[in-house]
Amino acid sequence: MSDTPATRRERDTMGEMVVPVNAYYGASTQRAVLNFPISGQPLPHRFIHVLGLVKRVAAQTNRELGLLPRRRARAIAEESCMAVGMTSLDDWHRLT
Repeated sequence: MSDTPATRRERDTMGEMVVPVNAYYGASTQRAVLNFPISGQPLPHRFIHVLGLVKRVAAQTNRELGLLPRRRARAIAEESCMAVGMTSLDDWHRLT
């Protein structure tokens, strides 16, 4: 796993992965792309957008229940999930 100038290292529960420096995804998505051949049946973009909405609502609900700090919940709801819902980022949804 070597770095090149156009990559960065990301870490998840399974360890480190090298991903493109400008990617909007991390280690888990890169691992899935490498380990599971694309079937030719991509996930529809609408499905990916809905996952972003589910993640946003989950963050808000967990904040309201006191299970997630307000600052973290806001970051998830406003930044991460809104980016997933933006059609301008469809090309970065690697499993689509």
